[in-house]
Amino acid sequence: MADIEAPPPGTLNWRLSAHPITLVTFLSFRASSLLVYLFLGLLFTKNFVLIFIITILLLAADFYYLKNIAGRRLVGLRWWNEVNPTTGDSHWVFESAPQPNEPGGKLVNATDKRFFWLALYCQPALWVALAVVAIVSFHFIWLTLVVIALVLTITNTLAFSRCDKFSQASGLLGNGLYSASLARNVGGALVSRMFNRS
Repeated sequence: MADIEAPPPGTLNWRLSAHPITLVTFLSFRASSLLVYLFLGLLFTKNFVLIFIITILLLAADFYYLKNIAGRRLVGLRWWNEVNPTTGDSHWVFESAPQPNEPGGKLVNATDKRFFWLALYCQPALWVALAVVAIVSFHFIWLTLVVIALVLTITNTLAFSRCDKFSQASGLLGNGLYSASLARNVGGALVSRMFNRS
């Protein structure tokens, strides 16, 4: 009987995920808005309003799930926006899970990480291609939906990219002294704070 080799870590196989339910839900939300946009009008209805509403609801669910659940569970990253009530200034706040060399830190699953970043960067690229198709085919009414999709997906992509960059910087800065890292981009300058979580 032949030995069955285990796939190497980082292989794009959802069964190797440390959080398979989170991963499958994340990928389902990422794909569903695109599939509804592409195929609902071809297969079921030509009603623009219905397709628009369903696609927007799926994009909103994807935005929320990615920002608050999938990012934290799959790659240990989270971001949010804070507004100073007195000045009205807006600040992006980036949070990362403890690094493996920090107390309480653990290594991010390679499969989760590959799926996350691949899906994060592919979806905006696909929406850009759909924007080009809408422009070339003179379907400008569909362009409104595509622009909304681009705003939501690019916002998450940029935020998680910055969050990853700042988590790597604060991980080096913290040098294992704290259990979590928080980086804040204030007025273009990076200010890092470290805090303990119990």
